[in-house]
Amino acid sequence: MHAVVITKPGGPEVLQWTEVDDPVPGQGEVLVDVVAGGVNRADLMQRQGFYPPPPGAPPYPGLECSGTISAVAPGVTGWQVGDAVCALLAGGGYAEKVAVPAGQLLPAPASTSLTHAAGLPETVCTVYSNVFLGARLRAGETLLIHGGASGIGTTAIQLAKDFGATVAVTAGSEDRLKACRELGADIAINHRDEDFVQRVKDATDGRGADVILDIIGARYLDRNIDALAADGRIACIGMQGGARAELDMSKLMVKRATLSCTTLRARPAEQKAAIVAAVREDVWPLVEAGSIRPVVYRELPFADAAEAHRIMAESTHIGKLILRAE
Repeated sequence: MHAVVITKPGGPEVLQWTEVDDPVPGQGEVLVDVVAGGVNRADLMQRQGFYPPPPGAPPYPGLECSGTISAVAPGVTGWQVGDAVCALLAGGGYAEKVAVPAGQLLPAPASTSLTHAAGLPETVCTVYSNVFLGARLRAGETLLIHGGASGIGTTAIQLAKDFGATVAVTAGSEDRLKACRELGADIAINHRDEDFVQRVKDATDGRGADVILDIIGARYLDRNIDALAADGRIACIGMQGGARAELDMSKLMVKRATLSCTTLRARPAEQKAAIVAAVREDVWPLVEAGSIRPVVYRELPFADAAEAHRIMAESTHIGKLILRAE
């Protein structure tokens, strides 16, 4: 098969579409003939040498894909050759074939194309596990989403609005804020020239956000605490603004606040399977009905993975970038 190989740590130019050995599914796995793969910021970090795949994962980037099952190994039930699926991966999505633990499969939804379905597993599982299972967002609460126009952000807006929350977002341009409003965001904040802390407090009569979904990390930590309501919860899932910050624990204690920091990729397979099962039960009916949909900015061939990485690094896109087989 062919896969996008990282020839050495570096810029987008180190990505090469190269012939490699076919994967062999092990016990409890299926082999998926890949139609498309979603691009995530973690892929850029892996390319740069900062985010190596966990032990046993393929070396190629790609944390989600869609396609058709072409082989089923022993220990798999409920899936068969020919099933159209999308999958949460520990790596290997930028390839023509990938072996996937059966517990990380989701049926491809009828509400979208099989190509666009590749943009669902990573974002939906990340948002649901952090915002709903972890931070316990409830109907009537306010959710602040940093990076509202990202793949994570566009998914979080839709899920939170369907759940009955008030949604505030930050983004860096008017076109990205407009896209967030069209998806249902109630409060749209341009982080380049507005103070998100004050805007959130003004919109909530001084109370603040009950839950904050944060992709920035260190640079926003203190301001996130300021923007948080009493008994609020911060779910940090990224470090675009750095990994180290000074934390005034008294501010957290006064607000009885919770700060959680997680990644999805490094979780044990059984935890990923539990998250995927919860998503299939609680979220997938909304996806099947078209209430939750992938917002796709652009599709490119797998051979143009370097261009997809350049676009993502510019942070001007809205929603997901998809790599597809030709």
